[in-house]
Amino acid sequence: MLQRIQTVWLLLAAAFAFISLQTNFYVATVPPVFFTGQTEMFILILTVISGTLSLVNIFLYKNRPLQLKLTLANLGVSIVEIVFYFLALENYTSGAFALTSVVVFACPLLLLLAARGIYADQKLIKSVDRLR
Repeated sequence: MLQRIQTVWLLLAAAFAFISLQTNFYVATVPPVFFTGQTEMFILILTVISGTLSLVNIFLYKNRPLQLKLTLANLGVSIVEIVFYFLALENYTSGAFALTSVVVFACPLLLLLAARGIYADQKLIKSVDRLR
């Protein structure tokens, strides 16, 4: 399980998802507030779903097709989460993105790398099965 690189990507995606709940995404000046993943309830729910799905996905290594489907679904959830982050920013008139907002954008990238690794494993298993 830990020998596969997609396990590392999924573990990092889960860690980054849960870290994004605590770190600032946007620092607004009017009104003066720090916008985090816990500020909006829907973003909080999507982030917890994404992080939990990444953790559950690690243990589905024996069922690669299901693992790939769930990783791609998690990628979709993560992208929808980013869209809701930007929609929530319309409430603030001025401010700047925090440096820690990179954590939110890293999650879909890590999930994409995990999906690529799972797909490569699937192709490798199919080619070995053909040789038998």
